[in-house]
Amino acid sequence: MPELRTTTLVDAPLRTVAAALLDARLLARAVRGLGVRITGGAPVLHVGASLAGSVGPVTGTLVVTRADTTGVSAELVGGPLPKFTLVTDLLHTGGGTMVVDSVEWSSPGGPFGRLADVLVGRGLALKVLQARAAAVAARSTELLRARVVVGAAIVHDGRLLAQQRSYPPEAAGKWELPGGRVEPDETDHAAVVRECAEELGVTVTPGDRIGPDVPLRPDLLLRAYAATLTSGTPAPTDHQAIRWLTSATLDSVDWLPADRVLLPALRPLLP
Repeated sequence: MPELRTTTLVDAPLRTVAAALLDARLLARAVRGLGVRITGGAPVLHVGASLAGSVGPVTGTLVVTRADTTGVSAELVGGPLPKFTLVTDLLHTGGGTMVVDSVEWSSPGGPFGRLADVLVGRGLALKVLQARAAAVAARSTELLRARVVVGAAIVHDGRLLAQQRSYPPEAAGKWELPGGRVEPDETDHAAVVRECAEELGVTVTPGDRIGPDVPLRPDLLLRAYAATLTSGTPAPTDHQAIRWLTSATLDSVDWLPADRVLLPALRPLLP
């Protein structure tokens, strides 16, 4: 079974590099010009997200199986290969973040398929991994300067608070964690407290960061914190509605793509 592995040291914190990996458009841009096309899917990668890809007339779909602070993994569904997996692991080092990319696949067609792997497949796979690693490093540098939007994972009586957007039109009706932009000279925790007071009329106590940072735009990322409800009864102001979700109903609402990335990290907060 053919396998390729590359390593790249990125001069950025692990969480920043993890955020860069979640940018679904990054891979499409990186492989442009290599004869590989990646289309469709959500703007950010999350477990279950899919990306359609093609190499010439050959097509297939990559389905994400892991997307968190440890890295990203995806498997090919359909297409001509019996098996194809793409794995990126992140390791913290004293000099930055080590990005370990590996791709593994099964060759179709017996000896002729294996010969095609040697002549074409390995070379193309290596070029894709190298281009992706360079794109991740460049995106990480951008995100180091990005502004931050905080999200508050408010858990009370074993339930998580979610709120439904009323605007803009493309986001109306979808659900998200409470929160908003961090103002200049404001800490993340202070922004969590202020935004929850403004949006819900409640007082909260922020806790630990949860999940990966999630890229929203080239210059903006979402960072989530656990939070405890200290006083007040939540009520929506600029949002359509609020809802308390249990572990059983966490997937029952239509989350915004960025917030959906956080679901694997939110689930352990609920009994």
